[in-house]
Amino acid sequence: MKDNYTVLEVFEFSSEAQVIKSKLEVENIDAVLMDEKTIDSDPLISQAVGGVKLLVYNEDLKKARAIYNEIRQYSKDEEGNDIHCPQCNSTRVLIAPLERKNIFYMLFPFFEKTKHICNDCNTIF
Repeated sequence: MKDNYTVLEVFEFSSEAQVIKSKLEVENIDAVLMDEKTIDSDPLISQAVGGVKLLVYNEDLKKARAIYNEIRQYSKDEEGNDIHCPQCNSTRVLIAPLERKNIFYMLFPFFEKTKHICNDCNTIF
């Protein structure tokens, strides 16, 4: 099964994954959730398990990614305005994954400065 599927996205809770899965299925894209029941039984272990994985067929990945990018929520600033990418001026900006470069940030990740990543040009700022 793993050879036929690719992880489209990882979610902290199954409810988020179910919404995206439903939209993909409406668009005739088969999707499967992995680790959904494990996390539903104890949501506190979501980080340890690695979240709920939304898998799609390899041949549907490009179409599924395009649909997901259209409906996902993008970052806003403190006043609720769209954040613009400094490189391409896109408003499709997400919070970048934490880098955790040293042991301090591994132990205390909330001290690491929040960075953003453009979903269009992959610029981190």
